[in-house]
Amino acid sequence: MKYSKNLLLLLCLDLLIFLSLITAGQWVSSVTTTISISFTVLSSLVFITLHYFFFRRMLLKYLEDQYQKKGHELTSKIAFDVPAAELLEREPVQLNDRGIMESIHHQCILVTGAGGSVGSEICRQISSYHPDSVVLLGHGEYSIYLIEKELKQRYPSIQFFTEIADVQDRSKMFNIFKKYKPAIVYHTAAHKHVSLMERNPEEAVKNNIIGTRNVAEAADFAKVKTFVMTSSDKAVHPTSVMGATKRVAEMVIQHMNTVSKTNFIAVRFGNVLGSRGSAISLFKKQIQEGGPITITHPEMERYFMTVSEAARLVIQAGTLDNEGELFVLDMGEPIKIVDLVHKLIKKSGYTQDEIKIKFTGIGPGEKLYEELLSPEETNHQKVFESIYIGHSNYMEYNLLIQIINEVENMMPEQIKSKLFAIVNHNETAKV
Repeated sequence: MKYSKNLLLLLCLDLLIFLSLITAGQWVSSVTTTISISFTVLSSLVFITLHYFFFRRMLLKYLEDQYQKKGHELTSKIAFDVPAAELLEREPVQLNDRGIMESIHHQCILVTGAGGSVGSEICRQISSYHPDSVVLLGHGEYSIYLIEKELKQRYPSIQFFTEIADVQDRSKMFNIFKKYKPAIVYHTAAHKHVSLMERNPEEAVKNNIIGTRNVAEAADFAKVKTFVMTSSDKAVHPTSVMGATKRVAEMVIQHMNTVSKTNFIAVRFGNVLGSRGSAISLFKKQIQEGGPITITHPEMERYFMTVSEAARLVIQAGTLDNEGELFVLDMGEPIKIVDLVHKLIKKSGYTQDEIKIKFTGIGPGEKLYEELLSPEETNHQKVFESIYIGHSNYMEYNLLIQIINEVENMMPEQIKSKLFAIVNHNETAKV
C-alpha cells in the first residue's frame, strides 16, 4: 500500500516538473531562439534524470514487491532449510555409541534402499564407526551414485560397493548376499507413498512384501548375523495399502526369526521430517510459492522424528539382543499437523495472514490419528532409552505365503480386500 501512495505522489510530481519545464521553455523561446534550444535540451536531460532515479526505480520496487508476494520469486525472507529438529517439541534421541561400535567395527554392512533419505543417512552414520565395507544396494542409479561419491570422499579407508538392483529380483538378491556375506543388513527399500500405493496396490505388494521376503530369505541363506527392517506406524490397524503391506512384511520378518539363526528385527517409524517426499518438503515449497499450504484436516495428528533419529533407531535396534522383536521409538506426544505448519510459517519469516492454510479433506487410506502400537502389542518395557518393545501377533507362515502368492494374480480391488483380510487375521475371508 505504501508503494502505491508513493507512486501516485511521484507521478504527480513527475507531471508537475514536466509541465513546469514546458512552461519555462515557452517563456524562454519568446526571448531568444538560441537560448530556447539550449534550455530545451537541458530541461529534457533534467527530466529524464529525475524520471529514471525517482519514478522508474520506485515503479520497479513496487512491481518487485508484488511479484514476491505472489510467490514467484525466492527472497531472503524465506527460510529455505528450517532445521527439522526445531519443529519437534522434544529433545533428539541419543545413541549408545559403544554398543554400536562393537557391532559394526570391521564388519561388512549391507543397506537396501541406500539412496533414500533414511537409507543414505544410515550409511553416513554407520560409516563413522569404521566398518570394513558397506554395500550400497538400490534401484535408483543416480541416488546410489551420489551417496557413493559422498561416502568415498569422507571415508577413504572404507570399501564401498554399489549394487543397482531391485529387491523383487529374487535370484539377484541371493547372488548379492552370496557375494558379500554381510554381517548386518538394514532393509529400508520400500514404497511408502500412501496415496500412490492406494492406486497401485500390486506394486506395494511386490515391493514391500515380496521384496522383503526375498531379502530376508537371502539373508538367512548367507547366514547374516542381524537383519533390521524399517516399518511404519501406519502398519498399526492399517487403513491404507501401504500400511497393510508393511504390516504383512513385519509378519514375514517375525516368522523368519523363528526358523533362522539370523536375528530378525522390525523397527517402526513415525513420519520422518525432511525425508524425500515428506509433507514438510511440500509445505516448504508451498511457502516459497506464497501459499496456500494444503492440509487434509485441522485435527490430523502424527508422530514425528527426524531423518537422523530414524537412522539412529535402526542402527541401535541392530545392537540389541532381543530377537524377533518389534521396536518403536518413544517420539513423545503426537503433533497436530496444523500446529506444525504454523510453526514452519513463523520460522520461515512469514505470518499466518501472509501464508494461508487450505483444508482439502482426508484422502483414501488416510487416518486422523496414527498409533505406534496396537493394544495387543503394547508393552511398556524399554530395552534402551527411548526404545520400546512391542509384541506383535503372529500368523501361520504357510498360509501367509499362500495368500501372498494369490495376491500377485489379483485385480487391484481384490488385492486391497485380501490385504486387509490378512492384517485383520481373517485369513478365511473370501474375495
